[in-house]
Amino acid sequence: MADPNPARIFADPEDPITATVSGPYAPLLDVDLPAGGKPWRPFKGFLVILSVLLFVGLLMTLIGETGPGGSELTDLTLNAPAEFTNISFQFLEPASRGPSVGVSEKSFRLHSGEKAPFPWSNTMLSWQRTAYHFQPEKNWMNGTRDCVVGTLIGRLYRSQCPMFYGGWYHFFYQYNPEAAVWGNIVWGHAVSKDLIEWLHLPVAMVADHWYDTNGVWTGSATLLPDGQIIMLYTGATDEWVQVQNLAYPADLSDPLLVDWVKYPGNPVLVPPPGIGLKDFRDPTTAWYGPDGKWRIAIGSKVNKTGITFVYDTDDFKKFELIKGVMHAVPGTGMWECVDFYPVSLTEENGLDTSFNGPDVKHVLKASMDDDRNDYYAIGTYSMDSGNWTPDFPNIDVGIGLRYDYGKFYASKTFYDQNKQRRVLWGWIGESDGESTDIMKGWASLQSIPRTVVLDQKTGTNLVQWPVEEIKSLRKGCKKFDKVEVGPGSVVPLEVGKATQLDITAEFEIDKEALERVSESDEEYSCSTSGGSAQRGELGPFGLLLLSDEGRCEQTPVYFYIAKGTDGHLKTFFCSDESRSSLANDVYKGIYGSTVPVLEGEKLSMRILVDHSIIESFAQGGRTCITSRVYPTKAIYGAAQLYVFNNATSSSITASIKTWEMKSAYIRPYSSYNS
Repeated sequence: MADPNPARIFADPEDPITATVSGPYAPLLDVDLPAGGKPWRPFKGFLVILSVLLFVGLLMTLIGETGPGGSELTDLTLNAPAEFTNISFQFLEPASRGPSVGVSEKSFRLHSGEKAPFPWSNTMLSWQRTAYHFQPEKNWMNGTRDCVVGTLIGRLYRSQCPMFYGGWYHFFYQYNPEAAVWGNIVWGHAVSKDLIEWLHLPVAMVADHWYDTNGVWTGSATLLPDGQIIMLYTGATDEWVQVQNLAYPADLSDPLLVDWVKYPGNPVLVPPPGIGLKDFRDPTTAWYGPDGKWRIAIGSKVNKTGITFVYDTDDFKKFELIKGVMHAVPGTGMWECVDFYPVSLTEENGLDTSFNGPDVKHVLKASMDDDRNDYYAIGTYSMDSGNWTPDFPNIDVGIGLRYDYGKFYASKTFYDQNKQRRVLWGWIGESDGESTDIMKGWASLQSIPRTVVLDQKTGTNLVQWPVEEIKSLRKGCKKFDKVEVGPGSVVPLEVGKATQLDITAEFEIDKEALERVSESDEEYSCSTSGGSAQRGELGPFGLLLLSDEGRCEQTPVYFYIAKGTDGHLKTFFCSDESRSSLANDVYKGIYGSTVPVLEGEKLSMRILVDHSIIESFAQGGRTCITSRVYPTKAIYGAAQLYVFNNATSSSITASIKTWEMKSAYIRPYSSYNS
């Protein structure tokens, strides 16, 4: 019997026959396809029940092995230091979520210790929820949705995400409405007037057709010249094949765009021959070419070479693959959440995605599935060939610069035509255990939106900075001018509440100290160093964030200056989480990289502290670091702020401003209406 859905027959790159067949994928059907069933929730529910039963069985076995009173000993161990018990425990690593179905790992599986999990209290877990970063009311979220808006005025096509429509910024994100772990992915939806205060709307799209029954994943929106809005997104089919689908609003007169309809001819794009069925995802913002066609890019890989395909289209229903690839970098693995946009060589404003010209460079960014970091490079784009070439091959995509050297992934940009700026969003995952996320009832959040421009002073990197609207939450400025901090010193800063702060700081070092620093026989690295405890002639120095009075817990953000093996001074910007928490079941890494410092510039940093997230920006945003921290003592009124200098022989002078930050209004839309 013939398959009623011929488009479900996908080319298998391992099959020499089907790999050469491209016919079933090109035509779009004009008739309704069977919708298919609901997502496999009964099956997923069965798996959950089975997992619980297996866990209970294992637990009973362990209890049985401890003999009488074993359960009491277990409770005692959870509340006592490890040195007071000789009971040995072996904890199961959290289940992997994502790679088996063709996306990056969504379960945080690193563990900083082998002891019993930390006994988190409700008070501690409640403190971790942020006050002015976007996150859903509950459950799991990940990934920013990419959007684009177009207009025919002056042949200019506007790109946006969130999409500005009907007087609102619209933000779409991947969301699990059922639990605080990855899975059952649908599209959450929120609206805002200022990118800071958000109102939650009903779920925008759910997984309810065969072509997306296993997830509604990353996508993009486009406003066509005739006023129509369309959405392209990656769906995971009932056989876990990654395909691109089309949807559009049910009612354009609704400024909130609450209801969406899926195109009956979906999918509109499937993996091309030779590409893995789980290696084809995340359509980008569309840009408009001189040939009168729209173009989109999609991430993929061939073996271990990360690649970006480019397709052109007239109507977002029929697509043609441009010969070759936009770009490829061997050894970088799968590219997902690809982003592509222009930056000006002469202007500080952002540029529309379709803009091109002699004073323009193009940024190509990809999220690396292998290491879960976002890399970018600056280069030249040829509209004729569709190829992009990096200006500096030694810092190409995946092997060079990163948006952020901390916890920051699956980011997207949009062009905000209202303020002529390009804005970057990033998904900030958790670094604690999955069981803890389930206890607190939520996981993950979004970074504060950042403006992005080319650094015209260096010409080699971007600069990122929190959007100006964040200043609306500031209150109670405190200034600390020219604070002298000697070698090995720590100075407290009386700022009141230290869990919601906006901080700016400048540091000066004696020029003589810079001149007499000795050459090192090895290169310094933030991640492989001893963190803020490793002392040198010119560092580390900076701020101790979320520290308790005894500094048992603290998160230093600092500069470190070293003379490399080439005889030149290099400045490093680092964030040290190694002492951020007494808990053993959270990851506590040391992040950072070099930061360019030009002649005559003071060392400067800006830091946003919002409970369990710290976003740090050095030298105007040339190097950025996002940290997730989970203190157990340095919370609420016990959290303090210090300036420190752990250098061995040089003093610093620090000038610091702090603002307490109000909580943003992030609520259901119904409460805003009332």
